[in-house]
Amino acid sequence: MNMRRCISCEGGYDAGTCCKQCHEDLKAKVAFLTMSQPAFFSDVILFASSDENSVPIPAHKGVLMNRSPVLKAMLENEMEESLSGTIKIGDVSYDTLRAFVNYLYTAEVCLDQQLACDLLVMAEKYQVQHLKDLCQKFLVANLNWDNAFTIYTFAHHHDAKQIIDAALALITNKMDELSARKDYEELKEREPRLIFEIYEAYFSKQANTTKKIINSSVPFFRNPQVCQRI
Repeated sequence: MNMRRCISCEGGYDAGTCCKQCHEDLKAKVAFLTMSQPAFFSDVILFASSDENSVPIPAHKGVLMNRSPVLKAMLENEMEESLSGTIKIGDVSYDTLRAFVNYLYTAEVCLDQQLACDLLVMAEKYQVQHLKDLCQKFLVANLNWDNAFTIYTFAHHHDAKQIIDAALALITNKMDELSARKDYEELKEREPRLIFEIYEAYFSKQANTTKKIINSSVPFFRNPQVCQRI
């Protein structure tokens, strides 16, 4: 069978119009956008309260409630947000909030590293798992030696195991360059437990490598014909 090219990621696949991973991603996106919506909905305004230049972002209660269980609880109960029709979001920029609200409607976002981090925090806070997964995938795909420590530390603060594992794999592959990094020294002073985890992962990797080498050598030494020739 001829190998085809996925229309989404350009990767190879055997059948259909896209590869298995893209198919699963599309299914998750469709499920996210087609969640049942209530018959009633009303206008609501969101503000980035920590941004002096913030302007109101209009939305609909029905959409917000169906995308986020946290926003649903805020709007269903007789809380200030429900009564006033205004939701003030702290510790977030206007651009991040606008991207977050837009994602709740479209499941689309154009990410860079900073926005991915900011949206991951919002997705975690408001329990929008689909968005958190997307941000994690983006940050893992864009990990490099320059941003590894920054992203690794960030991931630890937000329980992003997928990112932690990927960052550890990258860092432990360059242990000989570790001590020369300025951010390594800063992290050692600020959060020594993370440095301990890096070394723990490194020694575990070394032990596994040694074990594989020993296991691959055992059949050689157990072969009597080989032993006789030696």
